[in-house]
Amino acid sequence: MKKLLLLGVAVLFTASTSFGAEFKPTLLKLQASPVIQYDFDGSTLNIPVQVSGTTAGIVFSVYTRGKASQIVPTTNGHLGWHYVNKVDTCVYYSALKNYGVGANTVTWDGKDQDGGVVAPGDYTYYLWSFDNVSAKTLAVNTFTDNWLWERGVEIQGLTTDGLPNPKPFIYETMPTRRWNIGNDPLDLTLMETTTIPLGAGVSISYGDSQVDPNDFNYVYFLEKNVGAKVAGVGKFKWVPGGTSEVQTAFGNDGLSDLVEDLSNFCPGVRTDGEYLYTADENYISDNEPNADFYIYDMEGSLLSEIDISPWWSSPTDFAGGGQMNGGPNCFGSRGKYVFLTSNGSCLVQMVDPQGYLASTDIEDFIIWGNDNGDYTLDRNFEDTSSKAWVCNDYNAGAFKESATIDGNMFFAANSFDVGAVSFGLIGPDGTGFGYFTFAGDTAGWKMGQMFLDNDTPYDGFYMDNKHAGGSPFNTGGWVANEFTGGLFYLGHDSITGILTNAVDVAEAAPAAFAVSQNTPNPFNPTTSISFTLAKAGDVTVEVFNTAGQKVATLAQGIRSAGTHSVVWDATSNSSGVYFYTVKSGNNSKTMKMTLVK
Repeated sequence: MKKLLLLGVAVLFTASTSFGAEFKPTLLKLQASPVIQYDFDGSTLNIPVQVSGTTAGIVFSVYTRGKASQIVPTTNGHLGWHYVNKVDTCVYYSALKNYGVGANTVTWDGKDQDGGVVAPGDYTYYLWSFDNVSAKTLAVNTFTDNWLWERGVEIQGLTTDGLPNPKPFIYETMPTRRWNIGNDPLDLTLMETTTIPLGAGVSISYGDSQVDPNDFNYVYFLEKNVGAKVAGVGKFKWVPGGTSEVQTAFGNDGLSDLVEDLSNFCPGVRTDGEYLYTADENYISDNEPNADFYIYDMEGSLLSEIDISPWWSSPTDFAGGGQMNGGPNCFGSRGKYVFLTSNGSCLVQMVDPQGYLASTDIEDFIIWGNDNGDYTLDRNFEDTSSKAWVCNDYNAGAFKESATIDGNMFFAANSFDVGAVSFGLIGPDGTGFGYFTFAGDTAGWKMGQMFLDNDTPYDGFYMDNKHAGGSPFNTGGWVANEFTGGLFYLGHDSITGILTNAVDVAEAAPAAFAVSQNTPNPFNPTTSISFTLAKAGDVTVEVFNTAGQKVATLAQGIRSAGTHSVVWDATSNSSGVYFYTVKSGNNSKTMKMTLVK
């Protein structure tokens, strides 16, 4: 059985960069109305969409809205591939379509994925996009010399206050180093390194390390003692250019409570700033069902061990020529949610560890799962497969070595060994949207991608370019010198809004005065400030520096009820923090914004 894969348009590839200059990517941005009125009568809906920065390959999708609490644990689809629980679900998604810079129109015929007319009501729409035409731009000329980089490289896009980081940084587990995005990609003297001290017989997991989101001076690693078959989380203070310091006040002399671990490699450790998370993979080390997820507090005490073997272990796959256990051996996270995947399994899951801690009910842990059956990141689906639909099989593609999630909870994983594709895309409820291709990519290896989606000046899609080096294997094993090193950049954006049949919702008078965070933020050199008035009145919008000096007046005069926006062009202003104040009658609100040049 085969199905046509959704492929992005690929063009002849030439990696590009500006030598001897800071990295300043051209951002891809989408704009569309946040509320769209539609009668849901099967007529064509035309959605005006403004594309700026670069061309955009866009997927349009429609989801239920406000129905998550009504969704009970449900397994459906071919082979039961889709599990959903307490999450709004996909009604429709389009194929990828290309749109140029400027004004565009996205259309929808009002029908669901099966061709039926969607019932009237309130729905959420998404426009997910990436630049599928331009050549990749070099962001830093390293990070991919380690072939397992994708499980150990992360981007810190927020500050410790949870605000957009004007200077986000990349950090890597092995070797242990950091890089500020925006540096000259070729000036590797700017790379910050450290050494991690380890005890006898102890090694760092190939998987994710995790900078403490509350204090970037500290970092967590998953430490493994393969001989003793145990693992634990270690905490260290980062010492640039030296040896990082074990934090002996954490756990037991710097190491968390230990857990049994039969595997040799992954998946590493993740944290949301409130808890630490890890798991055991065991996908090639145990022929008995064995998969667990672990939750620690920030002091290193084990709070919960969750048996996830009903999902990650399969006696049926084992009997069919695959492995008993599929992982997980790759982590991703966004907010309080953790995403589990593996290069040895077809399965992808989104889980809610905090939800589980609150109830200790497994139904509050797993939100969605994408298994074999929808062709996105599936295994052994070909008619010629000798292990038909076996999911836990590390000898069959699609191989995926990374897990990344954008701000609207779209999941992407690199993909190879299924043709000339780059990644598989999964929607916010686990629906597989298919495969897509970066311009110029071939059927060679792709070892990982990462979203930076935090309203920074560097937001986009970051990926390797290993496929350009040719086949990574020969009869003698790994061919390291065939790598095309570097971490590369392409534009990405996703936005969301409401589709409703309610009359005049978009034009209805607002109930209260409101001021939105400027966008983009940080910015260079222009940004938009939006505000909403409950009734017509005199409005003043002013900008101040940190010394309290007014530097600009953006609006002064009568404005009607409704939503308005003004633009500040800060070309003549220096980098730094500014404040904008919107006043109308007795209402006033001041907010902070950051200019980065």
